[in-house]
Amino acid sequence: MNGQRIRRWLRAYLRDTRVLFRQFRGTLLIFAVLLLLGTLGVHATYDAGRLSWGQAFHITFKLMFFETVAEFPGHPLAQAIFVLWPVLGLFLVVDGMVRFGTALFNRHERREAWQVAVASTYRQHIVVCGLGRVGYRVTLQLLRMRHEVVGIEQDPNGMFLDRLRAEGVPILVGDARRSDLLEKAGVPVASAVVACTEDDLTNLEIALEARELNPGIKVVMRMFDEQLAERVRKGFGIHTAFSTSALAAPAFAAAATRAAVEHSLYVDDVLLNVSRITVAAGSPLDGKRVGEVEQELDLSIILYRGTTGVDLHPKPDLVLHAGDQIVVFATLEALACLNQMNVGEEVCSPPKRGPRWLDRLRRGRSRR
Repeated sequence: MNGQRIRRWLRAYLRDTRVLFRQFRGTLLIFAVLLLLGTLGVHATYDAGRLSWGQAFHITFKLMFFETVAEFPGHPLAQAIFVLWPVLGLFLVVDGMVRFGTALFNRHERREAWQVAVASTYRQHIVVCGLGRVGYRVTLQLLRMRHEVVGIEQDPNGMFLDRLRAEGVPILVGDARRSDLLEKAGVPVASAVVACTEDDLTNLEIALEARELNPGIKVVMRMFDEQLAERVRKGFGIHTAFSTSALAAPAFAAAATRAAVEHSLYVDDVLLNVSRITVAAGSPLDGKRVGEVEQELDLSIILYRGTTGVDLHPKPDLVLHAGDQIVVFATLEALACLNQMNVGEEVCSPPKRGPRWLDRLRRGRSRR
């Protein structure tokens, strides 16, 4: 456990302890008053021997828990204390004090309050609302990117909650549309909020509540309806509203082809795909330079893995050899031609896109 996590847990413990003291302040006040009055009375009137203040305090404290360590006194006031204080302690104090002690030292029984205490220590974190399949994957990805995350989930029995708690993510259970719950999650001091429940309108309400609590917060929304997502971008100024159907459609379309596609997305209405290929021995790719492949097939090689290691920016004059792996960013037509070239079939030429639509991708590498 690193120093930052230790400091966070200490702050969470202190905050949670303050909350407990406020919650049980009535019981604690009665206990303190009875303890003070009993100590004063026993010290002043106990006639079975002279007592110090410490002894009087000790006797009174024991009496409140139905124990006695001293002889029964003869003075009426001291007798009243010896008789009444155990009864008062039993009916007015002990129950509350036991509950306070249990809550203080057994925080796992107060999971929700403890999660709120931990969440209160976060700053510039990301709040993920909706921890279903999408929210779970988003949270894991953010953790891999070393971002701090606080989660909100309405279903207390969500299938991913225990897994995320095991990753150290504080999770608040409740309706993320409630402003008080968003405040507990730290939205006023968060850097971003991701609304990824399964209901478009719920996500929109979460986004608007978050903006009200923190006008400068970055809002990311999951939406099924692409047209609604576009209206949200225009009407509410939320430029990170993503349609899940629009994001999934390219991947499904690409998967229906013969190309080995790992990821797909649209860029300027062009369906681009990420694919990994291993250079086959004796194929036209074996011995070709990276720049030649890019120019001939109108694609971009974005990763090279070979005997020299992994290169995220392979140089155009790098020669490909059998067994090397390349990750390309290309259209389906270009991928089809690349696969044909790799198996030694007749080389085809994919349709050109007019203005070089991959220039911007290549420009960064050419400057290196």
